[in-house]
Amino acid sequence: MNRLITVNRSQDIPEKYRSTPIGRLVEYQNQIRPHGSYPSAQILVGMCMDNRKALDVPENFAYVLRTGGANMRTSGFKISYAIAVGGVRHIAIAGHDHCGMVNLMQRKEAFIQGLVEGAGWDREKAESHFLNLVPMFEIGNEIDFVLSEVLRLRAEYPKITVAPLLYLIEHNHLCFIRE
Repeated sequence: MNRLITVNRSQDIPEKYRSTPIGRLVEYQNQIRPHGSYPSAQILVGMCMDNRKALDVPENFAYVLRTGGANMRTSGFKISYAIAVGGVRHIAIAGHDHCGMVNLMQRKEAFIQGLVEGAGWDREKAESHFLNLVPMFEIGNEIDFVLSEVLRLRAEYPKITVAPLLYLIEHNHLCFIRE
């Protein structure tokens, strides 16, 4: 995993993110900095909906959008709102290791059967639902997907600082992804 920059102290944060809300996000999560007080959000964090992850940040510090795989493709209006109305100028896209949105086709049968048994769907409806939506939500490799989302968002919002992060579930820490 030499594609990751582990952060155990503030000096490990890449220079361009130090002393920014992105750097503070990592410091809070990795327990390097005590919580501060914020009158309004400083950052928007896009992260996966996975229940194994939780951010350790102060109240009012961040807008947090949680979607499968940290896939922000369908969250454009919410991102724009956080920028235009909320005033944020920093975005962190935080994927995580062992993400369920990787290799979704391998989970096809479990997905279909889960909807049939758990939601009362008929098999044909469940299969159609899966096949129609899987291309939108399959992320491939976690690191490569986060980097592609960061590049897409930088192009969409050129004045906003956007950083690629990976959440390591085992340690509850955030790492930067090398670009």
